[in-house]
Amino acid sequence: MFAKLLIANRGEIASRIIRTCKRLNIQTVAIYSEPDEDSPYVKEADEAYPLGGSRVHESYLQVDKVLDIAKNANVDAIHPGYGLLSENADFAERIQSEGITFVGPTSDVIRSMGSKVEARTTMKRAGVPIIPGTSSSTEDVDAAIEAASDIGYPIMLKASAGGGGIGMQVVNTDEELRKAYGSNAKRAQMFFGDGTMFLEKKIVNPHHIEIQVLADQEGNALYLFERECSVQRRHQKVVEEAPSPFISEETREKMGGAALKAVRALGYQNAGTVEFLVDENQQFYFLEMNTRLQVEHPVTEEITGFDLVEEQIRIAYGESLRYKQNELTIHGHAIEVRVYAEDPKTFYPAPGQMTDLQIPVGDHIRHELAVHSSSFVSPFYDPMIAKCITWGETREEAIERMSYALSQYEVEGIKTNLPMLRTVLSHDLFKQGNITTNFVEEHYLKEEAK
Repeated sequence: MFAKLLIANRGEIASRIIRTCKRLNIQTVAIYSEPDEDSPYVKEADEAYPLGGSRVHESYLQVDKVLDIAKNANVDAIHPGYGLLSENADFAERIQSEGITFVGPTSDVIRSMGSKVEARTTMKRAGVPIIPGTSSSTEDVDAAIEAASDIGYPIMLKASAGGGGIGMQVVNTDEELRKAYGSNAKRAQMFFGDGTMFLEKKIVNPHHIEIQVLADQEGNALYLFERECSVQRRHQKVVEEAPSPFISEETREKMGGAALKAVRALGYQNAGTVEFLVDENQQFYFLEMNTRLQVEHPVTEEITGFDLVEEQIRIAYGESLRYKQNELTIHGHAIEVRVYAEDPKTFYPAPGQMTDLQIPVGDHIRHELAVHSSSFVSPFYDPMIAKCITWGETREEAIERMSYALSQYEVEGIKTNLPMLRTVLSHDLFKQGNITTNFVEEHYLKEEAK
């Protein structure tokens, strides 16, 4: 097994990776920016090195700095976590050229799935259902409007190299598309270095459901069932659960099979997620593939018993998958909420100095913490404070545990989205499992505005 591993990330995911490495007797190396010097993960690692700077482009995105630390610390492997450099093909390529193992898929696969247009083409060729849309990027608004006349409104305007809802907007007319195109292309260029856009048919009242996959270097692959991720704000997930309360066993098997088609078409290795939009008739369409661990991976761990970080490390080391598909079963139900420093009405980040943090404890209540009780939540990074995960024998039991946990959570000194999370968990539609990606906009925001 690897002797020493560097974590090219920060916050709760760095702590999460460190926890598994300790169990596997792997030494860990953390990196940190100036605002993160006092973060829990820095103290939890065996070694920690400063990057300098405050903003991500001054610190965590400095590939040369990260690699210099890795070489000087004599690490065997680098785990990218999620976000930051995790889906940067050039970073993965540089790591491999230095003779260090990248805990993730090959750079070629990352690059191919990083382009939403190329990903759509690859999935269509593999026989995975895709949403009707453009087969290539549109470089100007006139070409986009011409394409829209063939697809038909409503349409999702998306950044070709995008993710996390950045550069994405629903448009209903040529006029709306003309207005939205320039600003979204500019935003995509700023965040991803690529301002090209593409169009997809807007699926009305969809569920956002994703399939967790694992694949080793010998061509063996598994799907670890699905996660329902339909409770979103600003096109970003905030409540996730596994399994989905919406899809049937038949749909689960079909989606799992489609995800494995994607894996085999790519020659994929390591952990990944194939994301789908599912309409009200349970017809599903490929959305994107994330070539990394997901923020919401704990709910899959809770219902399968897998440690996904451990599986990633073992695959990267060259080990074969230890299970076969017919040996996997779903055990119980799990829910995750993301606790953010943000205004619960506008969802804008609300960084600042925390003065107290009270974390609920109890059976089957799990936390992934990014901060401690007196942390300063920086304006430079994602404002996540923690993730809370609950498990139950049934969905109702998992909801009850989460409702209890949220009632006991206390964060002082800053605004958080805890009021929003409590409202969602107590809502009748959520309890019924009748949740689409429109849930927050059509129910939570409208009810808050009354």
